[in-house]
Amino acid sequence: MKCSDICLLSLLQLMDSCRQLVNHNFRAQKDDDVTIKVLYCGICHTDLYTIKNEWGTAMYPVVPGHEILGVVTSVGSGVTKFKAGETVGVGYFLGSCRSCECCGNGYENYCSGMVLTSNGIDREHGGAVTQGGFSDAIVVNQDYVVRVPDGLPLDGAAPLLCAGVTVYSPMMRFGLNAPGKHLGVVGLGGLGHVAVKFGKAFGMKVTVISTSPGKREEALERLGADEFLVSRDPEQMQKAVGTMDGILDTVSAWHPISPLFALMKPMG
Repeated sequence: MKCSDICLLSLLQLMDSCRQLVNHNFRAQKDDDVTIKVLYCGICHTDLYTIKNEWGTAMYPVVPGHEILGVVTSVGSGVTKFKAGETVGVGYFLGSCRSCECCGNGYENYCSGMVLTSNGIDREHGGAVTQGGFSDAIVVNQDYVVRVPDGLPLDGAAPLLCAGVTVYSPMMRFGLNAPGKHLGVVGLGGLGHVAVKFGKAFGMKVTVISTSPGKREEALERLGADEFLVSRDPEQMQKAVGTMDGILDTVSAWHPISPLFALMKPMG
């Protein structure tokens, strides 16, 4: 058995254990809550960090998962945004204080009282530790649930609730969504995949920047990027100086970023 097979088996066993645990622990539905049957849940690297307690914040037993897609099975009497049978999603957080400046401006993710979907402290519900989407069901306040468009493949859409919004948000905020603009995407390991697909959907020219020449075919043939740039090749980097309107750097490991700035146009 390959090491990758062993890891996958261990992960599947973990997910099964999580389902058994959370099915006995999700909270009772309140008037403004939505109960969701979980159909799909993506695996984010944050989940892996938490499982292994690499950030030192894990509150075991942990049920990870925050890229959740499912169907509404019931709603509280005060719910106005959703009804049973609708397809919905839940992302990285499922609560906030609702009264601070960040919440008032629609940036609940910056709220100091933000409640994580998994491994968070839900003070509104007795300080319980939140259990995530590797489960059969989850109960969430209606204000932290999103509607999923009809026809969107749910298995492929689940990562949009974390990886997707992580790259989509800055693209929208900084104008990297206009046809004809040139977008650089550093790294092709999850976030980078989604960034390339968004860039092409916006009609942009997209260049993938990577240390791994072996990812060229995946970037160009599978994802539809226009160009592939090996960041360790000084000649390639020099030719690309001053050509990009903006860059999304999706690499979490340490790497030199000064050479990347040189690739952007002034005010990029």
